[in-house]
Amino acid sequence: MYRILQCMFSALVCFGLNSSLCAQENLTDLTAYPFPSELGAASTGNRIVVAINKQGARNLYVAEGPLFSLRKLTDYEDDLGDEITSVRLSADGRWVVYVKGGDHGGPNSSTPRNPASLPGGTKVQLWSVPFEGGEPRLLSDGDDPVIAPSGDRVAFVRQGQVWIAPIDGSGKAEQLFYARGRSSSMQWSPDGRYMAFVSSRGAHALVGVYRGQDRPIAWMAPGYARDSSPRWSPDGSRIAFVRQDAYGGAPDSLLAAGRHPWAIWTADVSTGEGRLLWQSADTPEDNVPTTHGGTNLRWTAKNRIVFLSYQDGWPHLYSIADSGGEPLLLTPGKFMVEHVSVSPDGASLLGSANTGPDDDDIDRRHLIRVSVDKADMKVLTPGVGIETFPVVTGDGKHLVFLSATATRPTLAAVLPWPRAAGNPLLLGEELIPEPLRKADLVTPSRVEFKAADGNTVYGQLFEPKGNAKTKRPAVVFIHGGPQRQMLLGWHYGDYYANAYALNQYLVSKGFVVLSVNYRLGIGYGYDFHKPLFAGQYGASEYQDIKAAGEWLSALPQVDADRIGVFGGSYGGFLTALALGKDSDLFAAGVDIHGVHNFMGRVSMSDAEPAPDAHKAMEQARLSSPVSYVDTWKSPVLFIHGDDDANVDFEQTIDLLNRVKKKGIPFESLMIPDETHHWMKYENQVRVGQATADFLEKYLIR
Repeated sequence: MYRILQCMFSALVCFGLNSSLCAQENLTDLTAYPFPSELGAASTGNRIVVAINKQGARNLYVAEGPLFSLRKLTDYEDDLGDEITSVRLSADGRWVVYVKGGDHGGPNSSTPRNPASLPGGTKVQLWSVPFEGGEPRLLSDGDDPVIAPSGDRVAFVRQGQVWIAPIDGSGKAEQLFYARGRSSSMQWSPDGRYMAFVSSRGAHALVGVYRGQDRPIAWMAPGYARDSSPRWSPDGSRIAFVRQDAYGGAPDSLLAAGRHPWAIWTADVSTGEGRLLWQSADTPEDNVPTTHGGTNLRWTAKNRIVFLSYQDGWPHLYSIADSGGEPLLLTPGKFMVEHVSVSPDGASLLGSANTGPDDDDIDRRHLIRVSVDKADMKVLTPGVGIETFPVVTGDGKHLVFLSATATRPTLAAVLPWPRAAGNPLLLGEELIPEPLRKADLVTPSRVEFKAADGNTVYGQLFEPKGNAKTKRPAVVFIHGGPQRQMLLGWHYGDYYANAYALNQYLVSKGFVVLSVNYRLGIGYGYDFHKPLFAGQYGASEYQDIKAAGEWLSALPQVDADRIGVFGGSYGGFLTALALGKDSDLFAAGVDIHGVHNFMGRVSMSDAEPAPDAHKAMEQARLSSPVSYVDTWKSPVLFIHGDDDANVDFEQTIDLLNRVKKKGIPFESLMIPDETHHWMKYENQVRVGQATADFLEKYLIR
């Protein structure tokens, strides 16, 4: 009887809203896309490798030019949540190296995770497999592999030390050298004789060079600083690195914009003597960028060192002569650059940017190319697609990247290089299941509106097709991060590709969906990305969420009494804030692993607290969703996995208990052993379906 009534209800919804909704999409179909999580190319020849997650089965696929026919290399068929990361091709293209296990989307990435609750537990391990095919070979427990230029050895990190193993698994892994602290960021010298690395030692960090067992480690211009990102000069005689102040000193203001200057140094490998090449300004704008790749330091051809900086208000590429001088802005304009790589000849930089001939490109990504020594940037892939993570094959003949549209999920793609014109060859299109290929997806439109304080808010509006006979329910989707940007198409990040699919599913259910890009996100310049009094010290970004709800409520096609809200991580925090502060606006919400109480994050017991610690504590209280339970009326669904390394599971326990005590309607879904990133596809679908069902329960009439 229940099933019959449910079908009758769905039919009435279809009749009342849109006849096309009678053939609603299935969430499993919409999330069955083959997501390419990693893409790499050999430094010689034309071989490439792609890691693809297809409904929880994570595998490696390889291809070779000029045809680039995609071939499955591994055969992992179970949905165990054991991710594949750090995929590397040897220089000659003969071997693929990768890491299985862990959760590399958050802290403690090398800690084993067990979302499948396997009785034997899991490990984080280093594997290799021949490009031509064969059984994968276990090299060792470990992480962060770097293949020697000769292609016969792999260095990696194990328990904070650098180890090495034969790439073919023919010998036992051994510790390469000992260095106090935790070693990371290894870089082989061009000839493969030496290895640069970072030794982190608490408040400070050093760049060292291992030169063999018969010589001591050479430290590059050691100082009272945190050094990082070692990069070899093309001839192997010098190293460039990033230097920041060591931690310590008098406590700074918690509420003012922090100033954390950084510098680029170079050092002579033979002597360790260093010199300052470039120094950032002592301004908040010139801190190390918190966008993809950070400083993106590279030592390229033509005696140029390139880096990314926010100094002109946008994350742009600069280059400077390796002998010093003034840096050259390579990518001027009001857009951001990310996903940076260098062409095989070292003369060009590639990246993705939210720019192009269309005003809507600010909510897209297109590939760009620019010379390392002049500002001649060109947009290579204009149009309505989303193009990211470019890399040129070692023979310099093909450009490989990730490509998506509003109605087609992300695939690896190939264009000729350096011409980079025409329609790209899509790799793995046959892996997209037929129901998803035939799904009647909508193309979102870019929108802008104002918050109460005049801040411009950005978003993408998803609307069901056809004319509704009655006003529709609506939902505000809030991304996490918060340093993210949702786009006018399938996202290049796995967590947000899933969110995009869920938004499409909600549209098929009859919802109008507004995916909001609020301040603190990337893509709209420094002032938007780094606002004052945001996060735990004021939550100024919440004004953008409230403005999104009010903007939706004013649309003629939206029922203002049926607006919901949902989001994960930072989006979960803002969802809880919306329900606590504005239940009259947001009628229901889904809070997925959000932060709810910031008060414990401000220390008042330090021997020398920050000068504005008391004021910061008050701001933390006002920014915490737990402070608004008394005005919270709308029903909420809490979702959290209890092995979350990004947001403490106790954050949801805390808020849930307060909501329960106040008698606020709530439901909950707890997933044992799952992480912040829904490592198991089964759990990803479960969370999405629970979200949609809850919103439908309270907002569809």
